[in-house]
Amino acid sequence: MQSVHIQRKFLPQNLQIKLAEWEKHRENEHRRLLTEEAELKQCGDLWTSVSKRRSRLLERWVFRRKSEDIEPGVGKWVSYLNREKKLDSLVGRRPTAPSAPKGLYIYGNVGIGKTMLMDMFYSATDGIVKHRQRFHFHEAMLKINEAMHKLWKNQVEEKSLQSSVSSWIMNLPFDMKAKEWLAAEERYKQEVQMKNILPAVADKFLVDRQAGERGASILCFDEIQTVDVFAIVALSGILSRLLTTGTVLVATSNRAPKDLNQDGMQREIFLNFVDKLEEHCEIILIGSEIDYRRLIAQRSIDKVHYFWPLDGTALKEFEKIWCQVINEVGGKVTCNTVPVMFGRTLEVPESCNGVARFTFEHLCGRPVGAADYIAVAKNHHTVFIADIPVMSMRIRDKARRFITLIDELYNHHCRLFCSAATSIDDLFQGTEEGTLFDLESFQFETETEGAKLRRNVLAEGSVSSGGAPAGITSMLSGQEEMFAFRRAVSRLIEMQTPLYLEGVRFLHPYFQRELQNFGNYSVSNVQHQVSS
Repeated sequence: MQSVHIQRKFLPQNLQIKLAEWEKHRENEHRRLLTEEAELKQCGDLWTSVSKRRSRLLERWVFRRKSEDIEPGVGKWVSYLNREKKLDSLVGRRPTAPSAPKGLYIYGNVGIGKTMLMDMFYSATDGIVKHRQRFHFHEAMLKINEAMHKLWKNQVEEKSLQSSVSSWIMNLPFDMKAKEWLAAEERYKQEVQMKNILPAVADKFLVDRQAGERGASILCFDEIQTVDVFAIVALSGILSRLLTTGTVLVATSNRAPKDLNQDGMQREIFLNFVDKLEEHCEIILIGSEIDYRRLIAQRSIDKVHYFWPLDGTALKEFEKIWCQVINEVGGKVTCNTVPVMFGRTLEVPESCNGVARFTFEHLCGRPVGAADYIAVAKNHHTVFIADIPVMSMRIRDKARRFITLIDELYNHHCRLFCSAATSIDDLFQGTEEGTLFDLESFQFETETEGAKLRRNVLAEGSVSSGGAPAGITSMLSGQEEMFAFRRAVSRLIEMQTPLYLEGVRFLHPYFQRELQNFGNYSVSNVQHQVSS
């Protein structure tokens, strides 16, 4: 009974069904109207029909071009509006979401349990809430960027008539000119819809690919940040759409909503975003100054996974634990590659059955980013990182990448072994060459060096940035940087605790895939035995 109550309270599943039915009905009616217009055009009767609906000025303009078989492009906007108006009367407006319970927006210091609380809630909804997703900020931004890039790419790529005209048009009993007109009308409709791209991305953002169903009833979003214009514009458009269509948001951040944008970027868009958050979420401050990760680490039996300094003794122990782990997993150490978003791959110099070894320079000294680190984390339950230096302004780009790397390894619950020049607490204290106080804003690289990055796609997509996208750098304040440092240190400490390490086998995607494959194999084996 409690399960049913939670489902009724949290799930706008009826809305998902209604939306799917509405969209299908509207698309069918849209095609029917277009087909009727094309038939009239082919019969030569459309011009009479059009003249009755146009003003005298437009009527004269049309008849001056009556000799043309196909309606000129200037009239597409009027035709589109008239068609949409007809569809509204035939099908009705888009179904609106029922009132949903308020979500939660939890903020506070590092290590106080924000992510843990969110994950406990997410786990509790398993089997109860059908549509749900959990994203970390890095992963969400990459997915949003990928969806936007695909939509823009589909629009700007010139295609032949054969490839651009969908099969339903090609199969109609019309001549080629009528089919060309139909295809042009379809493309124009898509172009109009692309001007409002963020709602379109939101509608596709939370697709349950396995079930083939749309939407999410609950969205868990870890570490909301607004580090640049793209984050503000994308989060505002997408989360606003989701919140107003019945999605319940449970989010964590280090700042209150109104304090997310201290640089004042896109102020009007940002304020609308904050209003939506405050309307649809309870804003809760966890005010503790205690870093519970440190507290747990102090009370647990130490099992060293972080070796320092980079001297003979520490390096010998690091090599010893590497050999032990390889012996445990079995197999041969080889050079491997893993797939990365946007069609790229990343080389893994040493890999063996879910265990990988890198140098700091290989992972953080090259133009890679969150997409690469997500690929590493998803494909390896155990990661070794050798020769980590002390961070300073001289290597601030590497420090930025290292923090993003730690975030993703932690988010995917990887086991981590490190050899470093200094202790965890001193890692971000700087060197004689200078302290680390002006870390550049986190850039989530998406494609190889020299190809289009997100900011270039942003510029081409006509999403106003309030300034040149190329100038979007160094926007994190000193306070924000220090929070990023403290978070990385806190997570490195927790990743050595027994509680964290025991969870690797249950929580890491590698072992979850193994479990799923074993279950599929068992079912298949039983079915085979029964059939035999």
